[in-house]
Amino acid sequence: MDQAFKKELREFIQRALHEDVKDGDHTSLASLPEDKLGEAKLLVKDKGVIAGVEVGIEIFNYVDSSLQVEVFIHDGDTVSDGDVVLFVRGKMHSILKAERLVLNVMQRMSGIASRTATFISALEGTHTRVLDTRKTTPLLRFLEKKAVTIGGGTNHRFGLYDMILIKDNHVDYAGGIIQAVENAQAYKVKHNLDIPIEVEVRNFTELNELLSCKAVDRVMFDNFTPTAVKEAVALVNGRLVTEASGGITLETIRDYAVAGVDFISVGALTHSVRSLDLSLKAKLI
Repeated sequence: MDQAFKKELREFIQRALHEDVKDGDHTSLASLPEDKLGEAKLLVKDKGVIAGVEVGIEIFNYVDSSLQVEVFIHDGDTVSDGDVVLFVRGKMHSILKAERLVLNVMQRMSGIASRTATFISALEGTHTRVLDTRKTTPLLRFLEKKAVTIGGGTNHRFGLYDMILIKDNHVDYAGGIIQAVENAQAYKVKHNLDIPIEVEVRNFTELNELLSCKAVDRVMFDNFTPTAVKEAVALVNGRLVTEASGGITLETIRDYAVAGVDFISVGALTHSVRSLDLSLKAKLI
């Protein structure tokens, strides 16, 4: 876990606990002795790829650094119903305060990792890699994109700040592909920016216009059929990194990979994923 991720995670944990706890977990405070010790196991009730274990540990430690966490299953491991991911031991109040945040995060991240792994498995034997998108939960992008990598996927840009991605609306507002690219290149020079330029094309007319431009790094074929992607990849002929996007499903993704594209971006990795079923089962020590 790098320091930038850890810093963002701790800020997230602080905000999330404030949302959930505010002036106290009054149920636990009212019903349980404050110094009573207990333990709990994090139980899998589903099958998939586990993700968020390291994040869960950070949450437990943030809530109470005296909690002891014993991990049996790690990020990226395949799990099935009945598996125990970890045990946590210590003050029951602390375990219960952390419980919902740990489960919410790990269930969401594990669902994303599991979905990503399913898409990755469909591409076995090809060179194509699966990308995520910006279709993420606001303020949870750093966790959701981490889950994609745990599932074997590749992160696309993190936001509007780390890539120039010229899409259809930019092209239409600028008056065409060539003008939009020239504007982007001038902007990079003016602001001394070292970030890549990717351009989305909707048809072969736009693709041919793009191929006349210089200093572009990647082309995105938007809503092309697999047959059109194959033709487009041949036309690009290695001059640009290639990406296919737009409504690509688990049933169709292999057809796009076989067409020879370098990357396939799939918004469904994050925007409509089903969480993995996990629970925290408590017992007295």
